[in-house]
Amino acid sequence: MSQPFSPRRFVAMTIKEFYQILRDPSTMLIAFLLPIILISLFGFALNLDTARTRIGLSMQDTGAAATSLAGAYQSSKWFNIVETGDVSHLKDDLVAGRIRGVIVIPQDFSRQVAHSGGTIQAITDGSMPNNASFIGAYAEGVRATWAAQRAADRGQTGTPPISVDQRLWFNPGAVSRYYLVPGAIAIVMTIIGTLLTALVIAREWERGTMEAIMATSLNMAEFIATKIVPYYLLGLGAMAVCTLMAVTVFGVPLRGSVFALFAISSTFLFSALGQGLMISATTKNQFVASQIALLTGFLPSLLLSGFIYEISSAPVWVQWVTRIVPARYLIPQLQTVFLAGDDWSLFLPDMGALFLFGTFFFFRTLRATKRRIA
Repeated sequence: MSQPFSPRRFVAMTIKEFYQILRDPSTMLIAFLLPIILISLFGFALNLDTARTRIGLSMQDTGAAATSLAGAYQSSKWFNIVETGDVSHLKDDLVAGRIRGVIVIPQDFSRQVAHSGGTIQAITDGSMPNNASFIGAYAEGVRATWAAQRAADRGQTGTPPISVDQRLWFNPGAVSRYYLVPGAIAIVMTIIGTLLTALVIAREWERGTMEAIMATSLNMAEFIATKIVPYYLLGLGAMAVCTLMAVTVFGVPLRGSVFALFAISSTFLFSALGQGLMISATTKNQFVASQIALLTGFLPSLLLSGFIYEISSAPVWVQWVTRIVPARYLIPQLQTVFLAGDDWSLFLPDMGALFLFGTFFFFRTLRATKRRIA
């Protein structure tokens, strides 16, 4: 028969759980090696920057203006001219993927420039819409800069067009890694958090030790608490490893406080560990629990959290579905604390949502963990 909460019994069972973790190498690998592998894969593989894009250049005009413009493209930081020649040859390279676009300077370009301005052609691969848009925009930017510099060198003046003085707050260099890596940390913590606890109760059932626990005076709330405390500390350790890699390996600035970072991480771990415990208590099988944890933790977090795809651009019903994905509330907080700093007016609502998720998961875990064998 269960008894009221006993601090001594709680501490003893928690210490027992720590010893069990130390005897299980797989748990330590999940907590510390897996985050390093995943954050390295996400950090090095995901990059939306288009600097030094491989393109081809077709010069159909050998005049001074055409040669000068070709030099502007060759010296641009946005492009890497890897192929030159006629358009038909360059189109074959574009289809084969050896280049991502073709800049065509037409035959009468120098004559056009001398009279009214001149036009060029940018051929891009429409199967990659983002790259195609970037190449077209950068190609026009290089041409416009070249034309302005040419006019200034010739002493030509006129009414300047409306100019935009662009300022990028928080990420002045528009480096995609700076906002992708914090999002990757959220994905990694989702996987780690759910996997760490998705196995613990199922392991007790499979090893036959659950019956021995039921024969003690330990109540089920204490049992669940003794399972969560060690894995919560492991989760914070994994977050520390991910943060250290983000700052030192990938150069992501940490403008917020360490306190805010770990307060945010704690509320998310409360939700992620609770989800894993609920899965473990419901399935009572380690293999099934691990598969469900990956399916319900990794995939929704990757696709429906705003990590890669903007939530506001999705259909309305998908936007509503994202509200039940805990990582949706973690990613904006991590991006803010890394790039902008502490803003508790933004943190607290999302932390409240994560706390509600965790409360729901632990309540369901308690309901699923009955003091009976059946």
